[in-house]
Amino acid sequence: MTQKHLGFIPEPLTVAFDNLLPSRKAPEGLMKSRKFKQILSSIDAVGLIEPLTIAKADRASGKHLLLDGHIRMFALQELGFKDAPCLIAKDDESYTYNNRINRLSTIQEHFMIRRAVDRGVTPARLAKSLELDLDLITKKINLLDGICSEAVGLLKDKQFSANLSPVLRKLKPYRQVECVELMVATNNITVAYAQALLAATPSNMLVNERGQKKIKGVTSEQMAKMEREMANLEGQFKLVEQSYGQDVLNLVLAKGYLTKLLDNDAVIRFLSQNNPDILREFSGIVRAAALDKQ
Repeated sequence: MTQKHLGFIPEPLTVAFDNLLPSRKAPEGLMKSRKFKQILSSIDAVGLIEPLTIAKADRASGKHLLLDGHIRMFALQELGFKDAPCLIAKDDESYTYNNRINRLSTIQEHFMIRRAVDRGVTPARLAKSLELDLDLITKKINLLDGICSEAVGLLKDKQFSANLSPVLRKLKPYRQVECVELMVATNNITVAYAQALLAATPSNMLVNERGQKKIKGVTSEQMAKMEREMANLEGQFKLVEQSYGQDVLNLVLAKGYLTKLLDNDAVIRFLSQNNPDILREFSGIVRAAALDKQ
């Protein structure tokens, strides 16, 4: 069984700010920015939820390089804190660490807010400290209610609107998974797309099977046709998805071969004189593959 390699030591360590060396300067005007004030009020209201990330201590000085969490550290210092909980990264290079970690996903944010609520912070206080609407905070707190674990797993590292959950809750678990798979595969995790999938979902896949779906201006016959077309489209998409990896590999190999071929002046002259249409096709393939990398 393959063991997972953690990028940091899992247990936080409290480190004094005097022993931290920032890896970058504070941006100009940071202290007056809305983002800084939001972080400041959040820490003041609920405390630091996400620890700072630091490198292992330098053997000579005993100090740690701060890899991630500079704004949080500046906010803590502004509030009068002298130290903070830190995670020690095993990778000492800050640019490598920062490039490889994922930014806070919507589900991670949900767990952080729930943790604050479990500690006794009221939703109203959270909304005030985060400068968010109370209704939105409530949606973030209840984000995963009624969502099956498989769908949660697919969305765990994604960012999406809290308004997506009420749409998914109307679907049965297996249909939730189907819809989330489509949204992730097409990189279109939006409420509008989820509502379109809901509208095209047969009644037997809805939580409330007897609840009639109503869309203004759409008849029951048009709705049934939409359901059939969406089912057909989903089937075609899954077939394309199965061969996509191999198709891309073939394109990369063909592009490499054609690039070398078109670098040969003798080949260019021959194709120009005898098969100009083929030359245009070859050149088009090379250009198309090159544009995908830009």
